[in-house]
Amino acid sequence: MTESEAKIIVVTSGKGGVGKTTSAAAFGAELAQHGKTVVVDFDIGLRNLDLIMGCERRVIFDFVNVIQGDANLSQALIKDKRNENLYVLPASQTRDKDALTKEGVENVLNELRKSFSYIVCDSPAGIERGALMALYFADEAIIVTNPEVSSVRDSDRIIGVLNSRSRRSELGLELKKHLLITRYSKIRAERGEMLSIGDVQEILAIPLLGVIPESPAVLNASNRGVPVTLDNPSDAKVAYQRAVASFLGIPETDSGEKGWKTRLLDGLRIFNRSTA
Repeated sequence: MTESEAKIIVVTSGKGGVGKTTSAAAFGAELAQHGKTVVVDFDIGLRNLDLIMGCERRVIFDFVNVIQGDANLSQALIKDKRNENLYVLPASQTRDKDALTKEGVENVLNELRKSFSYIVCDSPAGIERGALMALYFADEAIIVTNPEVSSVRDSDRIIGVLNSRSRRSELGLELKKHLLITRYSKIRAERGEMLSIGDVQEILAIPLLGVIPESPAVLNASNRGVPVTLDNPSDAKVAYQRAVASFLGIPETDSGEKGWKTRLLDGLRIFNRSTA
């Protein structure tokens, strides 16, 4: 692995409570099936990633400890017990967001680039310091939004920040952006209770990566400290896996075997029959 091959992906949103950390965990866990992956929590003071990843009791050192030289990276990284290619770098619960310096964050990310294929940055919502630090060094961005007017409006603001305040924008380079719509209900959209997928795409005008349905499986998995992509078969798991496959450019069919989509839907049908 070389630093140039590693990819930094920021998972961000304009509005809180849209499922961003859940999505970062699910995305990171699925990416780990394809290469060594670390999910980094940038929400200093309000960390939740460790809870969703099920490693909160294993946190000894954190991101800020590494930046300030109180611990080295290997001491702070937590290896997932379910997938040897998946790691977590937790945030601090006791420090202020000002503890994140651009130089410190860059040094940590450069160290991570040496060992990981994918570095997923779980950004705080909005445009405060932690969010700006998370998006500044990104190679690609996943904008998480709910199909409601306030969430989409705030996501539009984040897209503007990505276009103007990231390092790639300063260098005149493209920062590839992907839209991930969460908590979508086709029935509610048809009733006019939420925006349609087309409405959200028209407003934000960035490529659609995936649509995650409104599903109890997401909350159930999070409450048990399991990324939904590592949990039992569900509609949400299938949707996240489809989104990651799309992100990686994996075709539906490969070498004459069942495609990833078919295999996932087969698993979901088996799960539904077993619980009927």
